[in-house]
Amino acid sequence: MASKKVQADRDEFKRYKEDVKKEGKPFFPYAIFHDTVMSLVVVGVTIGLAVIWKFTVEDGEPGALGPLYEKEADPATTNFIPRPDWFFYFLFYLLRIFKWPETVILGTVGIPTLLLILLIMLPFYDRRPERVILRRPVAFVAAILVVLSMGVLTWKGATAKEGSEAVAEVPTWAKEQGFADNPVAVEGATLFAESGCLNCHVYLGAGGQNLGAPELTEEGLKNRGIEWQVAHLKNPSSKVPGSPMPPFADLGDENLTKIATFLEASKGPKE
Repeated sequence: MASKKVQADRDEFKRYKEDVKKEGKPFFPYAIFHDTVMSLVVVGVTIGLAVIWKFTVEDGEPGALGPLYEKEADPATTNFIPRPDWFFYFLFYLLRIFKWPETVILGTVGIPTLLLILLIMLPFYDRRPERVILRRPVAFVAAILVVLSMGVLTWKGATAKEGSEAVAEVPTWAKEQGFADNPVAVEGATLFAESGCLNCHVYLGAGGQNLGAPELTEEGLKNRGIEWQVAHLKNPSSKVPGSPMPPFADLGDENLTKIATFLEASKGPKE
C-alpha cells in the first residue's frame, strides 16, 4: 500500500493532467515545437549575420558588421594575454587562490563539481511546498552567499593583472622592493613583465602560478647570483632538472642579464 506522501503525489499529478486537459496544452508536443522553431530562428539569424559580416567586406575595408579581423595571429608571441570569457572569471580567479599542484584540483574540479551536484539534487532534497523566501532562511542565505562570492570572484578575475598587463606595475615593484635607483633592475622588471613570465609566475600579487612555477617576489633572498639566473633563463632544465619552463635564450645575453639583475634585486617588500 502506497504511503500518504506517495498517494498525495499521485493525486497532485492526476489533478495536473486534468487541468491540462481542460485548460491547457501538454508539454509535448506543443512546448517542444515552440522551442524547436525558436532555436531554428536563432540559428538562422546567426548564420545570416555571419554571411553579412563575411560578404560585405571589400578590399580589407570593414563591412557592415566590422572587419574580418584586426591582425593575423602570431603563434610565437609572448605578449598575448590568454583570458577566459567573462562568465568563467570566477573559476579563473580560483586558480590564483588554490596553488598548483597541492590544492588546484579543489578549485578547478572539487568545489565547482560539488556545487553543481547540490544544485542538481535540489529538487530531491528540498521538497517543501513553502515559497515565501523569508520563511526559507537556509536557502535564502545560501543564495545570497553564492551570488556574492561569484560576483566578487568574477570582479577579481576581471581586474587581475596578467602577463604584460603588469608593465604598469613596474614602478610600484621598484619602490616596494627598493631597486628604484637601479636602472638595470628596472629595465629587467619591464622585460620580465613583457616576456610573458607572469603567465606562470607570481610577483607581488601579479601573474598566475601554473605548473608549479615558484613565486618570485623574494627570489633574490636565495642569493643564486646573476650568472646562475642567466644560465637558468637560457636553459631552465640545466639548473632545475625536469623544469617545464621554456628557454628564453632568444632574448639575448644583455636582456637576460637585466632580468637576472631584477630577480636578484627582488628580496621582498621593504618595511
